[in-house]
Amino acid sequence: MSKEQLARIDALLRQPHPEGERSPEELRAGFRALMAQMVVPGDVRTTQTTLGGRPALHVEPDSGARPGTILYFHGGGFVFGCPETALSLTAQLVSRTGFDSYSVDYRLAPEHPFPAGLQDNLRAYRALLDSGLDPTALAFAGDSAGGGFSVTTALAARDAGLPLPAAMVLFSPGLDATRTGESMTTKEGIDPIFTRAAVERTGAMYLAGQDPAQPLLSPAIHADLTGFPPMLIQVGTNEILLDDSTRLAARAQRAGVDVILDITADAPHVFQAFAGGPLDEADRALDRAALFLTQHVRPA
Repeated sequence: MSKEQLARIDALLRQPHPEGERSPEELRAGFRALMAQMVVPGDVRTTQTTLGGRPALHVEPDSGARPGTILYFHGGGFVFGCPETALSLTAQLVSRTGFDSYSVDYRLAPEHPFPAGLQDNLRAYRALLDSGLDPTALAFAGDSAGGGFSVTTALAARDAGLPLPAAMVLFSPGLDATRTGESMTTKEGIDPIFTRAAVERTGAMYLAGQDPAQPLLSPAIHADLTGFPPMLIQVGTNEILLDDSTRLAARAQRAGVDVILDITADAPHVFQAFAGGPLDEADRALDRAALFLTQHVRPA
């Protein structure tokens, strides 16, 4: 891992923002501008489609997909982001695995607070199953808030009597709306992206006054993960959300779930987005994620 590469990325992420609290529209514009700088591999093609009644982005390898589908949930604190802002991640996974991917444009807070986005993601999963896709041929993946949605969509699917996917990959997932992890304090200032105040503000938009201490909002501390598929959790040490990942991994282990907790030293939140040149360790992490997916997504 290149310390020089990490230093450049840290500096990029610490660039000052406009003074004062930004509106949801300003947050969305800033996130789009940041993610537009990420590298998208050239060996994939994208198609606009719909899934479960919501717009979605279908990403496929140019050379033709092998059997296997990734249902991807984009990040953005439940307030910003879209399938296009996650394209560097979905395309990298598609390029490395040969699978195709659907990324759902779920509804965002504050216009659509909890559980609107979760309902959209569950409908998208149900639509894939209804299309005839076997769950052994399907994996969930997501980053940040989307990593959280990977877990909560699986919880909602299990509660609805649906079969669970074959595997799950979580990049720096947001899994605790109560914000009680020690890293919320110990990593403040070390994290180049988030502060407690920032995540509490966007979290409040998503909660809209609801109790955060419930499984579909804080699965790292309240969810029963019994019966979950194998999961890979990747996170960096320079994140205030680090303990979201460590506590979910411990909870999964106690529930008898096969889980890999993959922690990268000195890396920021969703560092995998910097694959394709800016950060060597991002490429290595995505290689590990792709290997995990191809080992577990094996259509019947």
